[in-house]
Amino acid sequence: MQKSTGGVRDQRLLASGSRDRTVKIWDPATGRCVATLEGHTFWIRSVAWSHDATHLASGSFDKTVKIWDLATGRCVATLEGHTWEVISVAWSHNSTKLASGSRDRTVKIWDPATGWCVATLEGHTDWVTSVAWSHDATQLASGSFDKTVKIWDLTTGQCIATLKGHTKPVSSVVLSHDATQLASGSYDKTVKIWDLTTSRCVATLKGYSSCVRSVAWSHTMTQLASGFDDMTVKIWDRVTDQCIATLEGHTDAVNSVAWSHDATQLASGSYDKTVKIWDLTTTRCVATLEGHASEVESVAWQPIAIQLAL
Repeated sequence: MQKSTGGVRDQRLLASGSRDRTVKIWDPATGRCVATLEGHTFWIRSVAWSHDATHLASGSFDKTVKIWDLATGRCVATLEGHTWEVISVAWSHNSTKLASGSRDRTVKIWDPATGWCVATLEGHTDWVTSVAWSHDATQLASGSFDKTVKIWDLTTGQCIATLKGHTKPVSSVVLSHDATQLASGSYDKTVKIWDLTTSRCVATLKGYSSCVRSVAWSHTMTQLASGFDDMTVKIWDRVTDQCIATLEGHTDAVNSVAWSHDATQLASGSYDKTVKIWDLTTTRCVATLEGHASEVESVAWQPIAIQLAL
């Protein structure tokens, strides 16, 4: 791990993964990179914090998932088993399991403590691009290039619903925090909202001019953010399903968006090699984080503020 100079901090940090094969940890308040995690041998496609904020997972085109101990900045496990690139990683809310989606068309469930794969979920017919847990860790959602979203029962390992409606690959899926709804973004230029009790689409957010790369719920569940190929981020009001803000400033596609826990800020990662921090009260960019040598594929906020000696 490469460190910058500085003392112990107590605030929510931000992680970004890039095609430059590194994960960077940022202090959004100062715009400073406080650590660079190195070890992958190909593009990093996805990063995710454990919900106790002590570990970070990174999924890579080198077919592996790495788990990093944020107290030391060291890789403590490399999870191997996928036969193609890892596209998405996500922790369960109790931080005891990790899911990964891959170009090999499978979802794998891992025990991070042992590094063992405890389940392989098969059913998609093309790349798995995105995975997301229910809060109680009993269900998992996966989006795929096969244009569908699947809901998996993790007690049985069976697919219990297949959500169909997108006309092009699904790029991103995210569950509402009460797990009653799911949002999916697609290359068909729409975001769909699904009622998981009925498995029906209850809203389609459209009017976009380009592919949807990423979707994210605010923790209040009242707003949804989406990143686009057209270099913009849009904020949607979930009560009215109207676009209430368009954030402009990136100079290439926005591949990842993530809300701060208090929903006052949004982070966006772009193919322009930068991460931007947006103040959602003013809809202005308040920081541009520069340091990656190639495209930024994924951004993730630290779930809780803990002291990290970085």
